[in-house]
Amino acid sequence: MSGSGGYTVGALAKIAKVTVRTLHHYDEIGLLSPAGRTPAGYRRYGEADLDRLQQILFYRELGFPLEEIAAILDDDSVSPTEHLRRQHGLLTDRIGRLQALAAAVENAMEARRMGIQLTPEEKFEIFGEGYQEDWETEAEQRWGDTEAWAESQRRTAKYGKADWERIKAEADGLNARMVEALTAGEPADGTVAMDLAEEHRRHISDNFYECGHRMHRCLGEMYVADPRFTATYETMAPGLAVWLRDAILANADRNERSGEQQA
Repeated sequence: MSGSGGYTVGALAKIAKVTVRTLHHYDEIGLLSPAGRTPAGYRRYGEADLDRLQQILFYRELGFPLEEIAAILDDDSVSPTEHLRRQHGLLTDRIGRLQALAAAVENAMEARRMGIQLTPEEKFEIFGEGYQEDWETEAEQRWGDTEAWAESQRRTAKYGKADWERIKAEADGLNARMVEALTAGEPADGTVAMDLAEEHRRHISDNFYECGHRMHRCLGEMYVADPRFTATYETMAPGLAVWLRDAILANADRNERSGEQQA
């Protein structure tokens, strides 16, 4: 309950979604001591205690040890506004790390779908710290009975670490140019976008399996339908997943028109 008498330990625990035991521990180590106690000796927390608990839980979420949190919050030279600025910076850094992790997930799924022959250490080095071998099993279950999978397995069996580093560098460069085109306002059905889509298709054909325009269309739709692929492209640039899908479809249509004209 709250009011002029403040918050009981149970009420504060409910508001903050922590356990009473946690609040007792914070009190015991001097991290969060209640503003007062009732005549019967029960803890009573005030609004300032609630604000401090919010700060504690924020730093805990970011992985700070309790001792360091106490030092941060008890530093009288740091104003509440400075605390907010510090928290904003910490959150921005964390978002950046999560975005990098999402890109690593994309690299890992794509690599396994194509079939990779690397040691666990090399996979970690090339595709990033977010690499998980569970994705390899999922990819094989999804595409293992296709001719494209079989072909990619035959090709990539000969690849070494240097080959994968080259392939990843090419893919990263292509992704960067797609982001640049999207940011510059290039339409998905324009020449620049279609040429990038064609380069994307050739990258697959050159390194993994023959990716015709019909299969490329399917891949484009997957980039939008599968939330993991979508999230990865959206991390690179908002709207990139749909833009790439549309560019792939436009490029396939262009190829069909060219074939009809030649016929």
